[in-house]
Amino acid sequence: MEKGYVAEREIQILYADTDMMGVIYHGNYVKWLELGREQLIEDIGYSYRSMESKGYYAPVYNVDITYKKALKYGDRAFVRTWVAENGKAKVVYGFQIIDQDGVLCTEGTTVHTVVKKVDGEFKTVNFKKAFPEWYEIYEQIKVD
Repeated sequence: MEKGYVAEREIQILYADTDMMGVIYHGNYVKWLELGREQLIEDIGYSYRSMESKGYYAPVYNVDITYKKALKYGDRAFVRTWVAENGKAKVVYGFQIIDQDGVLCTEGTTVHTVVKKVDGEFKTVNFKKAFPEWYEIYEQIKVD
């Protein structure tokens, strides 16, 4: 994978995703960010399942979304996702959601930590130590 890799995935917009104003309900965007992260992770050969099978999890620590243009039922949309920051304690994913014409509709970031369940509680762990190969791939592909 090349430096600055950006994963892209089409979003299926359903009628059920709309609100009373006929636009996509804002809460659905968080679900689509997850689709983008999953696509990126899959593209580099990993999965959340493989992480969880080892007893680790990557919960969301922070979400920052800016809505620029409303999407509506019938639009085609795509989520673009990249690694914006790769640290020992957190990973920041950048994203954009664009429409079928390439117009930017939404942008922002999500921040994730890596945790492991120890004695019934989740403890933050060092991503680089827990998954050194995964960490190194993120170092190689992150967008500067």
